[in-house]
Amino acid sequence: MKILTDKMNLQSANNQQNHFEVRHHNIITTARYDYSACQIDIMFYMLSLLRPYDTHETIYKLQVRDIENITGRKWNYQQLKEATENMGSKMFEVDNDKSYKQIWMFQHVEYMKGMGCVEIRLTESIRPYFFDLKSNFTSFELYSALKVSSKYAKRIYAICSQWKDIGQTGFYDLDELKMMLKLKDPTGKEPEQFKQFSQFKEKVLDISVKQINESTDLKIRYELAKDGRSFKKLRFFIDIQKTSQLAIPFELSEDDIRGQTIVSNLASIGIIKTDIVNQILNRKEEFFKWWYEYKTGRKNIKTSPSGLLLIEMGIVQSKKK
Repeated sequence: MKILTDKMNLQSANNQQNHFEVRHHNIITTARYDYSACQIDIMFYMLSLLRPYDTHETIYKLQVRDIENITGRKWNYQQLKEATENMGSKMFEVDNDKSYKQIWMFQHVEYMKGMGCVEIRLTESIRPYFFDLKSNFTSFELYSALKVSSKYAKRIYAICSQWKDIGQTGFYDLDELKMMLKLKDPTGKEPEQFKQFSQFKEKVLDISVKQINESTDLKIRYELAKDGRSFKKLRFFIDIQKTSQLAIPFELSEDDIRGQTIVSNLASIGIIKTDIVNQILNRKEEFFKWWYEYKTGRKNIKTSPSGLLLIEMGIVQSKKK
């Protein structure tokens, strides 16, 4: 059996290109599936390891530390075990005029105790959607896909990546998009999530646009179309933008990479003073917890995010009495 890929493989690949690319068939891009943000990260990271010469016996080795280095978020075995266990019961629904398919991703998952890695083998039914893709595929950057924290942002980022060479998507029926994101059951048996458009706009669309524009190689916006008095369709407009940190420096230590991530994130909200940056670097876990809550919209930002961060970390005092 062939096992891919160890740290030297990753470092060698990183020397050859500035980022790892994720590719899968457009059918997977638009399939209906309900993975959590953690589960989507596992899938995207694994897809970045695929190579054209892989066989059905190839086993893919996921290094937990490498995912942590990109996302800046700590993972543990229990979290991963629950994620992969749940993925085993979740399917991709591929529905078209010719057929309706239910596809599962993993044939088996094995946790290597004390080694910080997970070994995965794909099912035969999913392989055609990852190999020999010809022209009907979506490609996007692993770094960007993992940096956004919302599961909806990850999905919308992949959808927009499918259309990035054109600059805009076609119109999606809102119900169609909700079904792709598993917010609406086509059979009507399960209750619809974010049924009110204002909820869908706030919790899904606007958070996704914000995260994608701040953390990826794409800059997107959306346009709504009405049918009568209600919004029924939308399309996304897409521009390519430069990102400041697309390289994935696996050759650095974990602490160095987490430090680089903090410096980059602080610069994105205007914090560059050396003494302040150093104070925050000495409190990495506290910062990453704050940053995650900020990126997922859990922080009530009424002023600037930099001001709120410095106040909540006790680095500056609030002017309010």
